[in-house]
Amino acid sequence: MALYEHVFLARQDLSQQQVDALVEQYKGVITANGGSVGRIENWGLKSLTYRVKKNRKAYYTLMDITCPPAALNEMERQMGLSEDVLRFLTIKVEAHEEGASAMMQKREERSERGGFGDRDRGDRGPRSFGDRDRGPRSFGDRDGGDRGPRRPREGVEGGAE
Repeated sequence: MALYEHVFLARQDLSQQQVDALVEQYKGVITANGGSVGRIENWGLKSLTYRVKKNRKAYYTLMDITCPPAALNEMERQMGLSEDVLRFLTIKVEAHEEGASAMMQKREERSERGGFGDRDRGDRGPRSFGDRDRGPRSFGDRDGGDRGPRRPREGVEGGAE
């Protein structure tokens, strides 16, 4: 049987008990079709980057699933029909992760790995910021360019009257 990681987003106006009931419903669909559900992680109510079906937040839930493709198709079909599920994503994996997912790890545990600034740049050397070492910029006609000398405008201080 194939291994999958499945994440779904449930509406923000549901209670945590209703989200748990959804998980149990879809878990039942998988087991009825010959599969099994391993780890289930509730990531909680999180803000969405953009509104989805008029919702600004959603309950995120991760499920590790071992099942035949037919069971997965049936669960996804039912999720597509449900008004409580905003989005879902299923990814086929070689092996399920051990321990907590990256979303459940504490910030301290994640920071031990190092941030973006700690990366080794290898052969590339230190970063240079393009226009800092160029010197003054020229803007074509502002420094005299092709147009010739500028004439003062009439009616402006210093201009011809």
